[in-house]
Amino acid sequence: MNTGIKSVLNRINVFFVLYLLFLVICLTIKLVYTREEIYFAVNSRYNEAADLFFRYYTNIGDGLFTIAIAIVLLLFFSYRKAFLLATSYALSSLIAQVLKFAFDAPRPKLYFSTRLEGIHFVKDVNIYTLHSFPSGHSVTAFSTAVVLCYFLRQKAWGIALLLLAVFAGYSRMYLSEHFFEDVVAGSVTGVIVTVLWLSWIDSKQFLHSHKWQNALLRKKAL
Repeated sequence: MNTGIKSVLNRINVFFVLYLLFLVICLTIKLVYTREEIYFAVNSRYNEAADLFFRYYTNIGDGLFTIAIAIVLLLFFSYRKAFLLATSYALSSLIAQVLKFAFDAPRPKLYFSTRLEGIHFVKDVNIYTLHSFPSGHSVTAFSTAVVLCYFLRQKAWGIALLLLAVFAGYSRMYLSEHFFEDVVAGSVTGVIVTVLWLSWIDSKQFLHSHKWQNALLRKKAL
């Protein structure tokens, strides 16, 4: 199968166009406001319901959540889909980790270490201090969203998946785990790496053989 970048972007075009709009908005925000202003604008707006919601919702960007989806694909849909999701997650996460250690940026708790009394932290959330850039949860959330958009025939799903990914990124800021820049960079990393990976790996003929269309708990493809 001849899959290229244009083909991948065509299959996720609703998601991708809205994502570009999202980036323009983010760039505008960054040009107008400082890192501190953005951080405290988010941190100052909280309540108990949001604390509870984002404490658990942030797990959408956790690798275990993506692995769980890959297992469902493996069991009920196809080996190919499970493989594409798992490898996209693995590659994007690896690149995210390399960037994290390369930049070695402080997270909000360390960055604002002399102002902690004025910061809201969600109860029972383990707050990290190092390797802030980029946000790994954002990388995973956006990478997973791209792959799922790639699979789904109804392109309108791109709207819902983008919103889910954006809220996953916002949860990282709400929980004081990351800065705005970390989340945006994470989203860019997740989207670009995944689009490039899908355009290359899904062009391999073996992934489109009959056996790769089977699933463990589904009847074999003829």
